[in-house]
Amino acid sequence: MTPVSTIQSTINYIKKELQNIYPVQETESMAYILLEFVLKYSRTQIQMNKTESITKDNFDIIDTYIQQLKTNKPIQYILGETEFYDLTFKVNEHTLIPRPETEELVHAIINENQQNGLSILDIGTGSGCIPISLAKNLKNAHISSADISIGAIIKAKENATLHKIDVTFFHRDILNWKNFDWDNFDIIVSNPPYVTEAEKSKMEKNVLDYEPASALFVSDNDPLLFYRTITELALQHLKKDGKLYFEINESLGKEMVTLLEKYEFKNIQLRMDINGKNRMISAIKSY
Repeated sequence: MTPVSTIQSTINYIKKELQNIYPVQETESMAYILLEFVLKYSRTQIQMNKTESITKDNFDIIDTYIQQLKTNKPIQYILGETEFYDLTFKVNEHTLIPRPETEELVHAIINENQQNGLSILDIGTGSGCIPISLAKNLKNAHISSADISIGAIIKAKENATLHKIDVTFFHRDILNWKNFDWDNFDIIVSNPPYVTEAEKSKMEKNVLDYEPASALFVSDNDPLLFYRTITELALQHLKKDGKLYFEINESLGKEMVTLLEKYEFKNIQLRMDINGKNRMISAIKSY
């Protein structure tokens, strides 16, 4: 292997090694992410110091990450962290990698709910990105979060400690929610499993091979299973005029509106993400 000694030549090396596996734009992004992580530099610092030498130890670390990227392992799992709503979150095989549309959901909740001391339930904890981001940005909010995966809860608690945030985490199967005691809430939010088994063939290998299937997939026979179950919970445990927020499968917008109408929710809003896809919905409990 030809020695690589500068930031620029390392960028070139990363892009060359990954060029047959990932699109050009993605290889460049990965190069900067790896250098930011290993060198503890900002992107601006990297761009301004491209002639700076890199130690052999740092280059060897980067090369180890490159070999893992060649297996399609997501870079977030390789580095053990990702960014979400301007915060760093630790992630692993028990947690989904947070997506930009989930940031949009969080942003909508924050913008629309500036009251002091709100009581909020998040269903499907994952890395804790939703409840922790809400807790960071809503004044004196009391936030709880539930997940069926104890591994996810352990990682979410680590992230809550990292950001000095108080969130109550529950290890619970939401499909059996009637077996547990719940408080009453001003807001219930969830990004539940919503990818149908039939949609697997359209998904990237890095998602299928590495991200937790239990947090992604739902049966073709009942794609609204989690939404219906959580809506039933919300009927019992949302306060009057409490709000329900979901991230949804873009192909099920109309079905979600019908579901919420059936349960007599009002002010139902089907929301598009930045790409113009129906990816969020909100509603208010009417009684």
